[in-house]
Amino acid sequence: MKNIFFIIFLFFFTIIYSQDQPYIYGSFESNSQLLQDDESIGFLSPEDNFRSNNYFQINYQTNNILAGIQYEGYLPSSLLGFYPELDNQNKITNYFIKVQNEKSDVTVGSFYEQFGNGLIFRSWEDRQLGINNAIKGVRLKYYPSDNIELTALVGQQRDGFNYTESTMQGLNTEISLNQMLNLKDTDLSIGTSIVNRYQENGSNDSIPSNISAYGGRLNMYSGNFSLSIEGAIKDPDVIANENTLVSNRLYDGTALQVDFGYSKKGIGLNTTFRRLENFNFYSDRLAEGNIYNQKTLSFTPTLSKQQDYLLTNIYVYNSQPRLVMNSIEKRSGEVGFQNDFYYTFEKDNFLGKYKTKIAFNFSYWSGIESTFNEDNSYNVKFIGNGPRYYRDLNLEIKNRWNSKLRTAITFLDVIVDKGITLGGPLGVQGDIKAKVGVIEANYLHANGKSSRGVIQHLWTKNDRKNWLGLVYEYGISSTVNLFVSDGWNYGGADKVHYYNLGGSYSKNSTRISLNYGRQRGGLICIGGVCRFVPESNGFNLNLTHSF
Repeated sequence: MKNIFFIIFLFFFTIIYSQDQPYIYGSFESNSQLLQDDESIGFLSPEDNFRSNNYFQINYQTNNILAGIQYEGYLPSSLLGFYPELDNQNKITNYFIKVQNEKSDVTVGSFYEQFGNGLIFRSWEDRQLGINNAIKGVRLKYYPSDNIELTALVGQQRDGFNYTESTMQGLNTEISLNQMLNLKDTDLSIGTSIVNRYQENGSNDSIPSNISAYGGRLNMYSGNFSLSIEGAIKDPDVIANENTLVSNRLYDGTALQVDFGYSKKGIGLNTTFRRLENFNFYSDRLAEGNIYNQKTLSFTPTLSKQQDYLLTNIYVYNSQPRLVMNSIEKRSGEVGFQNDFYYTFEKDNFLGKYKTKIAFNFSYWSGIESTFNEDNSYNVKFIGNGPRYYRDLNLEIKNRWNSKLRTAITFLDVIVDKGITLGGPLGVQGDIKAKVGVIEANYLHANGKSSRGVIQHLWTKNDRKNWLGLVYEYGISSTVNLFVSDGWNYGGADKVHYYNLGGSYSKNSTRISLNYGRQRGGLICIGGVCRFVPESNGFNLNLTHSF
């Protein structure tokens, strides 16, 4: 009922106070599954085998006012592997109004925000991952000068179709030092942030009600170089596992991320170092370790190459910032780095007439070397020699041979802890070592049609052994595309084919796609954030439209 009153107020407020020609825009998205039993992969379709995630968003904008609502429906259930609390639910979930001028803007209702890299706070939506951790409350942005931006906010974080009982507050500053220091060839800025969570502790006074995280950062761009440093600390708090407190002992958390970059015409280098010690921050102290990425305040994505081929994304990494202390395993977080190197050859090189692009990526992530004591305390080194969780090496060569043919060759060498891929404790199950080779070709036909073919192979003596992957896409026109693919686990005991076939139709702002086939179970990662997807078989229908 409160939502309805707010929406009515929002509508009349924007009509009364808007003085300019209004602009209305929005979007609709529907993602549906029709599941069926498949004995070959051991999949038994649930009773509610038709599942659908639906989103409708509409915004009303004038020169100084923006208002909007978002409706969501997960009927009769959400897609397989999504947050169960969404099942059989539908209503208006997000609603907001924002009033702005040259010096400030105020948002009341639902909003998204990020401080710095997001180490201590990021709220955002990703429908493929099933994440929407919007804040419902009030946000004020103030710009006292061209060089300073101040943000203050307070509210509750979304949890499915509800909101957490805790209240979070945040302050953020962004200051450009260019004019203050009279810098001409260098961009220099600093920022500070604080985020507080207030959550009642019941009758247990040993658990703090207020927990805060503090962050500071520096960003510099000078000529061909860039440098970004961000550090954060978190107040001592209890740790939880599967909605249960491990102990009443309090543990603080720290985070450090350093990014260095160099680029000029034809060449680029990026290096990232990050250390996370007990640095998960949730709007609910008992949400620690939930597999659906709900109630997250901190944003600590995986920092390794994002893979998008059938077989290169089987053995991916999922960041491990948690402090875990139980009878099976003890670990305090992760530390590691990622390097990217890019080089573009000039035209008429030994690989052809056109420019050839080479990309190299290497990343290494391990646990932080720690010693755990009988009283549940621990001693930790800044880096040390902790157990390796993940290491990958990627090489990619892209070449354009003529106006019609382009190719890409990719090689991946990866080592991943079995606990990352298969679940369970880390550092005790051993590693999976694999190599993947990929050849991709894109061809533009004379009649405007196009073809894309991919052949790939994965070699490993571990887990499910060798795989062969094939993909073929045929673009009938600029609006119609067909595809067929197969990931064949010929080295496995059951020699399963994970086949898919389908197509898509796009026109203007509307796109519809339909496919049928098997879904390989495992981690699906988007932008460094992962969710587990179970094996399944069936039809998938996707529709998007914007207006």
